[in-house]
Amino acid sequence: MAPRLFHLHLVSDSTGETVNALARAVCSQFDNIKPMEHIYGLVRGEKQLDRMLTNIQAYPGPVFFSIVDVRIRDRLEAACRELQVPCLSVLEPFVASMASYLNQPITGKAGSQHLLDGDYFKRIAALNYTMMHDDGQSQGDLDDADIILTGVSRTSKTPTCMYLANRGLKAANVPLVPGVPPLSELLAVSRPLVVGLTTSIERLRQIRKNRLLSLNEDADTDYVDPDIVSREITEAKRLFARKGWPVIDVSRRSIEEVAAVVLNLYQEHVDRGRDTV
Repeated sequence: MAPRLFHLHLVSDSTGETVNALARAVCSQFDNIKPMEHIYGLVRGEKQLDRMLTNIQAYPGPVFFSIVDVRIRDRLEAACRELQVPCLSVLEPFVASMASYLNQPITGKAGSQHLLDGDYFKRIAALNYTMMHDDGQSQGDLDDADIILTGVSRTSKTPTCMYLANRGLKAANVPLVPGVPPLSELLAVSRPLVVGLTTSIERLRQIRKNRLLSLNEDADTDYVDPDIVSREITEAKRLFARKGWPVIDVSRRSIEEVAAVVLNLYQEHVDRGRDTV
């Protein structure tokens, strides 16, 4: 059966990341649907609002919004009532609840989470560190990392590191190469959390085959040989066990899911460090 198509309007006075993420989380709870997303970012004036309302009228559908300007919100909600489509504020219930708990007024500043503050520059520094420490690169400062991901080739180390860096964590990626001893600097670190990433043999072989095909290279190599791949994974697991590093099987996990597990492990790592102080 063909999926049900519908228009979905995502409106924000900032970058739209929050609205987009929430909309996708909501839609993932339904089978056999396909939303056609209309995304409107930085909607802060009447001109942008008029253009957006014209589009909503042309393609009616649910509206998810994050707008702090009361006039713009009122016009948006009134237009949706006329069209008889849902119009949902993704932040209002949470902000109102926090305001009540804190007994403080709401600032009403658009895009406050994207200010160029200390957290922003911490993320930039983390991204710079992670890019400079991708795929085993190091300037002798691996112990400065917050998190080190290690494992055989094609176990999602790089994208997971980038995701973590965007959360403000300095994440380094150290690959394990067949026939080459593990990086001595990796074995000597004491401060960072080191996590081993592994996967199933068949999953790894398929990913590697696809990688070779994308590079127009011969797929009949040791890189995808089942016995050699199995040996790689086994040797990596032995190293993880010997060093006592936590291990995550990434076989059926998305980057976001892997990162969520890493973040939980990192919080435990930080808490243990506090307990020893």
